[in-house]
Amino acid sequence: MRLTIYTDFALRVLIQVGLNDSELTTINDIAQSFDISKHHLMKVVNELSQKGYLETVRGRKGGIRLMRKPNDINIGQVVRDTEEKLDVIGCLSRRGYCRIERVCVLRGLLCDATEAFLAVLDAHTLADLLKPQKALHSLLFDQRAPARGADVTDPIIRTAAR
Repeated sequence: MRLTIYTDFALRVLIQVGLNDSELTTINDIAQSFDISKHHLMKVVNELSQKGYLETVRGRKGGIRLMRKPNDINIGQVVRDTEEKLDVIGCLSRRGYCRIERVCVLRGLLCDATEAFLAVLDAHTLADLLKPQKALHSLLFDQRAPARGADVTDPIIRTAAR
């Protein structure tokens, strides 16, 4: 199972905004902390706002903050809300994709694997991802911009699962 960079960015946004409690966070702050495109973040923040995860405050002193408590933000649901499709192979998304579909054991295994993947994520909330709060603060706020060339495509889920 591989998540898109879009979902990765969405989880990063929620983590940084969650660390700020109810204080406003700007897209510029997040872009600088993770060394990622402000343009990409604007799209992610807009969708997270529309889906009820973030509140946006316009204006010169504006920014974003969580609309719900971190305990009320389920990671599995965030992934479902930000991924267009979670199908690892074509036959999971549409019928008639393959000749052996009616008897294929692999299709069932991959459906089960996807459900297991989501079940693990469903067992966690944003509060779980914020648990190493002191270390996260140090990495995100004490050193605003990570080293150039850092691999921003590493799934954040790997870190959160530890």
